[in-house]
Amino acid sequence: MEWFRDWRRKRVLRRAGLDEDLWDATLERYAFLQALSPAERERLRERVLLFLHEKSMHGARGLVVSEEMRVAIAAQACILILNLDIDFYRGWVDIIVYPAEFVAEYEYIDEDGIVHEVREPMSGESWQAGPVILSWADAAETTPGTGYNVVIHEFAHKIDMLNGDANGFPPLHADMERANWVQVFTRAYDDLRAALERGEETAIDPYAAEHPSEFFAVMSEAFFDLPTVVRARYPDIYAQLSRFYRQDPAARLASAAHVDEAVPVPGR
Repeated sequence: MEWFRDWRRKRVLRRAGLDEDLWDATLERYAFLQALSPAERERLRERVLLFLHEKSMHGARGLVVSEEMRVAIAAQACILILNLDIDFYRGWVDIIVYPAEFVAEYEYIDEDGIVHEVREPMSGESWQAGPVILSWADAAETTPGTGYNVVIHEFAHKIDMLNGDANGFPPLHADMERANWVQVFTRAYDDLRAALERGEETAIDPYAAEHPSEFFAVMSEAFFDLPTVVRARYPDIYAQLSRFYRQDPAARLASAAHVDEAVPVPGR
């Protein structure tokens, strides 16, 4: 039924629309979107329109989700699937947005069979086949060059969950070798953990060392926000993520910088 899916998507794109001023402001709001080429901006816009058609956003604790919030969240989420299919976000619908951090309550059983109850403040959470939960305070503004982006992080988890529980090994493309992915990510994960145990400072968020699933999500954040850092520190990780997301953010930044330098300054 691919023909029907394609027909339905084209129909959505013909009928849907975005306020152009809001769209331009959203692209300028996030540094990792500013370097997109005109063709990439248009492709991202199409992904956002399809995303907003398929997903529902709900405010929590009295938050009213505005169109600005919807577009901002969608644009950040869709940068991951810029060159992928919207079906990478299949199987779920809802996005819940809190004004700020929220408290997650859950239980887990340790290796001794003891049940622990946890109450933990969070800025984002992803559920298997369930909603993505976000703090708008964290999603609204991101500081460039920090590698922190809660939207990218949680949606990377969603992609990771396509083939089961989040474990850092998402469903790879047919032209990618799973054994190579496992080797590269395991080696880099162990390297980061060892560096942190030695007390070394790292540009990569230490939260990446919590679990292989967090390593994948944090490295996805850094891949888009700190691409040159990831490429320099973990070139094999960068290569794998570039093949997976089918993007090269470091090259994109270099190309955008070259274009900016080539633009003549009036009066000079």
